[in-house]
Amino acid sequence: MRFHIVTLFPDAFRGPLDVSILKRARERGLVDVRLYQLRDYTHDRHHVTDDAPFGGGPGMVLKPEPLFEAVEGIRRSVRAEGRDAASLPVVLLDPQGRLLTQAVAREMASHEEIVLVCGHYEGVDERVRERLVTDEISIGDYVLTGGELPALVLVEAVARLVPGVLGSEDSAPHDSHAQGLLQYPQYTRPATFQGWSVPEVLLSGDHKQVDLWRRRQSLLRTLRRRPDLLAATDLTAAERAFLKSRAAAGEGQPPPVGNVE
Repeated sequence: MRFHIVTLFPDAFRGPLDVSILKRARERGLVDVRLYQLRDYTHDRHHVTDDAPFGGGPGMVLKPEPLFEAVEGIRRSVRAEGRDAASLPVVLLDPQGRLLTQAVAREMASHEEIVLVCGHYEGVDERVRERLVTDEISIGDYVLTGGELPALVLVEAVARLVPGVLGSEDSAPHDSHAQGLLQYPQYTRPATFQGWSVPEVLLSGDHKQVDLWRRRQSLLRTLRRRPDLLAATDLTAAERAFLKSRAAAGEGQPPPVGNVE
C-alpha cells in the first residue's frame, strides 16, 4: 500500500511514521509513505502557496496551481512506473468531507495507492474540490489547523488493514467498529488484581462460551455507549431479544430497528 501525501509540513509525519506498527510495516515494504512538500511546486521567489480569498474575509486560501502541479507530478511518476494513474484516488483531508469510519478505511485499503492532500488555513480553492480531488474525508466534526493529523489518522487506519501489517491476522476483525460494534472487554494476567478477578468464563477453556460472552459484551458495550451503531449491525433474533431484555433492565435504550440475520 502506497500513500502519496501532499503537505506544507512534511516534518509533522516523520515521528509517527517511525514508531510501532507503521515503522515495521514500512521496513518490511508493506506500506510506503511518500511525502511531497507543496512549496516545491511553486515558481515564485517566495514559494507562496496561499492567497487572500476573493470577496474578502478572514484567513488565507491554498492556491490551485501548486496543488494541481503536485498531484499531476505524482500521476506522472505512477505512470512512469507502469501503474494505473487514471484511477488513482485523490483524497482531500478536510472538515467538510465524509466522516472517516472503519468502512471508509476498508474502502481506502482496497486501493494499491492513494494521494492524500492536506488542507490548511481557510481551506483550498474550490476548483481543487471540483476538478482535482476525487474524495474528501474528515475525521470528526471539529476543526484542526491543517490536514496533517487527519492524514496520519487515515494512514494508520488503512495500514492496519493491509495483510501482514498486524502481528496477527485475527487482530483487526476484533477491533472496535470492525464489525459495527464496540470491542468486548479485554483482560490479561494476573487473574486477580487487588481483589478484582477476571470473569470465570475467560479462564474456562470453553471457546464456544468465550465467544458467546465476548459477543454479548460487545453488544452490551455498544448498547450503553454507542446505541446508534446497532441500527446498521446484523443481529440475530436472539441477540435482539438479549439487548431488549438488558434495555428493560435499565442498561440502555432498546436497539433501533436494523438488520436481522
